[in-house]
Amino acid sequence: MAAVNKKRVALGVLLGGLAWGIWSMVVNGLILASHYATAQEAGQLLKAPRYPLFLVYWFLGIFIFTYILTWIYLSLRETLGPGPKTALRMGFLVGFTIAFPVNLSVASWVPIDRVFPMWWMLDLWVGAVLATFISAALYKDA
Repeated sequence: MAAVNKKRVALGVLLGGLAWGIWSMVVNGLILASHYATAQEAGQLLKAPRYPLFLVYWFLGIFIFTYILTWIYLSLRETLGPGPKTALRMGFLVGFTIAFPVNLSVASWVPIDRVFPMWWMLDLWVGAVLATFISAALYKDA
């Protein structure tokens, strides 16, 4: 295995995480905004987060997860080959793994509109694919 180009990993994580963060803002700030207001007025969702720094934690988590996805991609390059096909496959599979089970549970058991878990799932799933694809596209061996 070639030496890992840590500068390119950092660049990929930065830009992949940024893309995921923008996608997350579109999902939650634009698509779900009116649904949040309705659910909050109905008492189905809190009007303020339990953790005051929730948004900081959320976006920090996105960048940490992008870092993890990048390292998984780098490991898979050896067996599946480098390139967009491997990045997309890995982002799709890992994104599904982190997004589907918990949101299926929410859709099944939490008395909120099912639009929330559907879009929360897409936030994580599409975000993982975007971040992995961008990070992989920017990576070059040392």
